[in-house]
Amino acid sequence: MKDISTCLWFNDQAEEAFELYSTVFNNVKKLRTAAYSDASAAMSGRPKGSLMTLEFEIEGQKFMGLNGGPIFQINPSISFYVSCDSEAEVEARFNKLSQGGQVLMPLNTYPFSKKYGWVSDKFGVSWQLNLAESPQKIIPAIMFVGQQTGRAEEAMKHYISIFENSKILDIARFEAGQGGTEGDIKHAKFSLDGQVFIAFDGGAAHAFGFSEGVSLIIPCKTQEEVNGFWDKLTDGGQPSQCGWLKDKFGVSWQIVPNVLAELLQGDDAERCKSVVDAMLQMSKLDIGRLQAAYRD
Repeated sequence: MKDISTCLWFNDQAEEAFELYSTVFNNVKKLRTAAYSDASAAMSGRPKGSLMTLEFEIEGQKFMGLNGGPIFQINPSISFYVSCDSEAEVEARFNKLSQGGQVLMPLNTYPFSKKYGWVSDKFGVSWQLNLAESPQKIIPAIMFVGQQTGRAEEAMKHYISIFENSKILDIARFEAGQGGTEGDIKHAKFSLDGQVFIAFDGGAAHAFGFSEGVSLIIPCKTQEEVNGFWDKLTDGGQPSQCGWLKDKFGVSWQIVPNVLAELLQGDDAERCKSVVDAMLQMSKLDIGRLQAAYRD
């Protein structure tokens, strides 16, 4: 499994968000943290030594909270579908997450679920809580809205052509009178190298769309992997810096070699700083240049 994680762009609230999620969910683990170095602080305008990233795991789903300031906003275009074992679990999690947040769909019985609710928490992160059984407790859900509405199926086919061992698992389409454009995706599941995602068309009327507020991180073992994902996902899209890109649908991705974390976890602060300095000069990340920066 490729183990794709999700980056959440916070306005200096990554630690606060982690503390909230620790009270809402089971099996929450803090994995690692990183602070702003001289170079990254200078580039971003963030205070040197302040928390830059906090990586954590909820029920097996990995997240990275990035304290990036107010530049990008998290919105419901990418949400997290949570399978709950009981109505009490749905209600308890919904009530905690809705405090200071926004209810997008009230906690209720729906034709597709005995108990379901959709809420954005006080940090803007959206959660779909549903009474259901699923081996994957938390599933990222990608909603195609605005100019991208109607492209969910195209996107799924594009993504499964890029990742090995990937396929569309099921599709439900809008029928006449169901509130969406007939034939568009009402709900679909697909897997990328064994990891399940949800996709659906959400209509053109929404005021938000995909942004760097929520991005998907692909870990790569080799430069060949980095190059392959980068080339295929930037095709029709837009490269950015430090391994970030937007694909042709506007979804943000980070293509990150595994060695980067290893280099940044060393005890030599000057070597780590050199790696960060080198990374800040890159668009697509280059493993050889990162390793050379650490050695030199």
